Amino acid sequence: MAGKPRSGCEALRVVARCRPMSRREEAAGYERVLELDVKLGQVSIRNPRAAPGELPKTFTFDAVYDASSKQADLYDETVRPLIDSVLQGFNGTVFAYGQTGTGKTYTMQGAWAEPEKRGIIPSAFEHIFTHISRSQNQQYLVRASYLEIYQEEIRDLLAKDQSKKLELKENPETGVYIKDLSSFVTKNVKEIEHVMNLGSQTRSVGSTNMNEHSSRSHAIFLITIECSETGPDGEEHIRVGKLNLVDLAGSERQNKMGAHGERPKEASKINLSLSALGNVISALVDGRSTHIPYRDSKLTRLLQDSLGGNAKTIMVATLGPASHSYDESLSTLRFANRAKNIKNKPRVNEDPKDTLLREFQEEIVRLKAQLEKRGMLGKKRRRSSRRKKAMDGEGTVDNEGEDENEDGLEKNMENYLKEQKERLEEEKAAIQDDHSLVSEEKQKLLQEKEKMIEHLRREQEATELLAIKYKAMESKLLIGGRTIVDHTNEQQKMLELRRQEIAEQKRREREMQQEMLLRDEETMELRETFTSLQQEVEIKTKKLKKLYAKLQAVKAEIQDQHDEYIRVRQDLEEAQNEQTRELKLKYLIIENFIPPEEKNKIMNRLYFDSDEDQWKFQPLVPTGGNSSQMKRRPTSAVGYKRPISQYARVAMARRSHPRFR
Repeated sequence: MAGKPRSGCEALRVVARCRPMSRREEAAGYERVLELDVKLGQVSIRNPRAAPGELPKTFTFDAVYDASSKQADLYDETVRPLIDSVLQGFNGTVFAYGQTGTGKTYTMQGAWAEPEKRGIIPSAFEHIFTHISRSQNQQYLVRASYLEIYQEEIRDLLAKDQSKKLELKENPETGVYIKDLSSFVTKNVKEIEHVMNLGSQTRSVGSTNMNEHSSRSHAIFLITIECSETGPDGEEHIRVGKLNLVDLAGSERQNKMGAHGERPKEASKINLSLSALGNVISALVDGRSTHIPYRDSKLTRLLQDSLGGNAKTIMVATLGPASHSYDESLSTLRFANRAKNIKNKPRVNEDPKDTLLREFQEEIVRLKAQLEKRGMLGKKRRRSSRRKKAMDGEGTVDNEGEDENEDGLEKNMENYLKEQKERLEEEKAAIQDDHSLVSEEKQKLLQEKEKMIEHLRREQEATELLAIKYKAMESKLLIGGRTIVDHTNEQQKMLELRRQEIAEQKRREREMQQEMLLRDEETMELRETFTSLQQEVEIKTKKLKKLYAKLQAVKAEIQDQHDEYIRVRQDLEEAQNEQTRELKLKYLIIENFIPPEEKNKIMNRLYFDSDEDQWKFQPLVPTGGNSSQMKRRPTSAVGYKRPISQYARVAMARRSHPRFR
């Protein structure tokens, strides 16, 4: 996709949001361990198990929203500028990250029925279509898709067949995309909300100890906005903005879930994909990494443009304030702290080749030309018919100027077809009344007139179909400025501009305060003067104690990082052991119930598809078919940069099983 590069890089914006204490946490007597400084954009977390005197850990972000913050505050200050950029042709992504039960879905969706509690997604819908209604001399096409990643399988939430698993593909121009993902054209807020509600009904959710309505999958609502307008050169230019609204499943500890059946397996897959996301962020932040492991999970591949790519990205880190969530909240804060160092290079997607808006415009022009051609043909036929009648003395051409006064192709074609039908009926009646004709000639002429009437009927049906198709295509394009009530919209626009100015002013104040704090620490030593040696000793002793406390905090941070690494490793080992047990069981079934020759046939059909990064089966070739053109299965998986494949895991399970030791 062609794009105009933007000068310089843009950092990924990271904001933190803390939910209120829940009734369950208050009843259990958990203490609050999080403190948020909204003005400075800082979050402090205190270890409930820390020794007396240990300082809390502090993290600084682009913005911080405490439990009293409103949904509109987050949207106006953080998300609104990104939606404006998408309407200008940039790619944009908003995703919420955090432990399960910390308010990710509430932040992204909120309570749709209550205006004050509407989340980022419904507010974005309102923002997009309000902007379109106020625009002038522009045509828009808005499409929506909805998908989820459940247990590393991609499902189209808007498809009729929910069992179908979709495949990831990659295009050199457009990047990573999903093959056969359904897309719906929407013309207003009501329609796009309907699409969202349909998909939400089929999304995977479940109950755990941490959350009664826990999301068990990563959900992505994709909005594509195509805009066409005439440029300074007099030609039509199209911009395409893509908005990814991502509601991630929550990270969770197996011992806190208290779930059985499919829940532990779901949690394992969720944690693996989030771990892959963390690895990608670490590799992007670490300047020494030469390889970014996007292919480690479906989630990271889909977010490839959003992390280190050409999109503008916002991450909302959601936190739980209670002491029992300390480990998860600290992990989320560290994750978010690393993410804010990612640099993207946003660019405008201008005049891409594969826009649906351009296809719609070309189809509308083609249909209009066909309708006009039929209309002009009607005029010619009508004029020639009237001239013939005038020459035969059957009529005059007094009404020739009526054609120029007819309004619209539809009326023109309707009159023409009606006139032609009446004329054919008259001629048919005249033939039947003419006794001078031989019966065979009369029958032949009547058959010709019947054929002409049938041809006229088919022409009428084809014209009606063309008109219906033309109207349907044109109705899908949204033309700005058609439904504007000028005075009201101007007032609303001014209010929105004022809100944006206030949000921008708050952001600048926060950045200035953060910068002042840093400068104060750097210049304090230079400004200090001592009146006596004793005073110098006391001040430097305080400094030494402060530095020692910082050293202890760094040591504690290193120990915490080590403990976190051990916990993550234990979770991964537990997931690996579970998968190994399943593979051993499946291999035993293969060995005992499948004949060796059938197993060999299956193994010989395996080949590795590097485009999709997975093992596949070759299709069965009929007897006598040309099998030389089929893809060959590699003799080994060596050389493919990917995690251990399913085939390799089966081989490992075979070697590790007691029967084969």
